[in-house]
Amino acid sequence: MKKEITMKKLILASAVSLALTGVASAAEDDGSGTYQFDTKGDHQFIMFKISHLGYSWLYGRFNEFDGQFTYNAENPEKSSVSVTIDTASVDSNHAERDKHLRSEDFLYVDKYPQASFKSKRIEMQGDGEADIIGDLTLRGVTREVTLDAEMIGHGADPWGGYRMGFEAETELRLKDFGIPMDLGPASETVDMIISVEGIRQ
Repeated sequence: MKKEITMKKLILASAVSLALTGVASAAEDDGSGTYQFDTKGDHQFIMFKISHLGYSWLYGRFNEFDGQFTYNAENPEKSSVSVTIDTASVDSNHAERDKHLRSEDFLYVDKYPQASFKSKRIEMQGDGEADIIGDLTLRGVTREVTLDAEMIGHGADPWGGYRMGFEAETELRLKDFGIPMDLGPASETVDMIISVEGIRQ
């Protein structure tokens, strides 16, 4: 009987030790690594909004995109991100408008089926915020843009993986990327909102 109690105590102690070790390992994980966008989930978005005549906002999104980012916790400035967007996947919740957005007046998707962003450098601003400076290629034009980015969080997921999420915003001038359609003085720029969740590889 005494031997059985001792064995139970040993098993219990081992289980507690393993649990505490797991907690400690999780606490020590700073999230560094390379992450692939979670394209199979519905936890990420590339959205845009543009003024309609200065009276309201028109919202839309791109439904198909992919990318990855590398996070370096010790030297965040050495982190990086790259994104590709299927421009034909533009979705403003209006079929005729989307057809127009895909035309030569706007995205010209037949000639330029992809847009892309590749970071060149990162400047930390504190409190988990950073400026991500990189090249955006849209409608065949490449220009340097700055994403105002913020880490949302990171940690283990319920499926045995490890995730990290960021949100970023920037403002683009339509004419800077060769978009010929004149929408009026209130609609010369478009706001982009990027919210992504990556799975560590």
